[in-house]
Amino acid sequence: MTFEQIYWLPLCAGVTIAGLVLSFLAFRRRGAAAGMRMAAWALLPLAAYLTNALQSLWTIGATIVSFVTSLIFNPLVWAGVAVTGLSVVLFVASGFMRGRKLKQARDGKPGKAAEAPAAPQQRAVGQRAGQPAGQMPGQAAGPVGQPAGKPAAAAAKKNNDDDFSDIEDILKRRGIS
Repeated sequence: MTFEQIYWLPLCAGVTIAGLVLSFLAFRRRGAAAGMRMAAWALLPLAAYLTNALQSLWTIGATIVSFVTSLIFNPLVWAGVAVTGLSVVLFVASGFMRGRKLKQARDGKPGKAAEAPAAPQQRAVGQRAGQPAGQMPGQAAGPVGQPAGKPAAAAAKKNNDDDFSDIEDILKRRGIS
């Protein structure tokens, strides 16, 4: 049945009248809010006919029905659905793998990216070739960023407290401990 074969005005008017009667009953039984909501829904078929939106809605509905029936009965379309599913699975799996790789790099755990040799660092004036960065000539070798006199336990504690050290500094500056 095509769009032109249906008498739309009597159909839309009939659905609107039936909806308005039901909205009156809803108004009496459940209150004004329910009646007004039902009346709003009841007026939509007549509004669609009067604004010529009904033919567009018919075309959309017919297209959806045509798509669904061709989807169900066409094996080539099912192959396309399977390829789409495979694509989604690959996207999700690659996202998990990338997230793991980024987390390993952020945590400092050795991974494939960390196995590559590091680029040589520039030496300061007066620094020898095997001397760590930030160490002056004649200083004993200690952990990077630590003076020679501090023990390794203090360096480990500092690394563990790095997360809250900025917050602690701000609180101390304001006199809060």
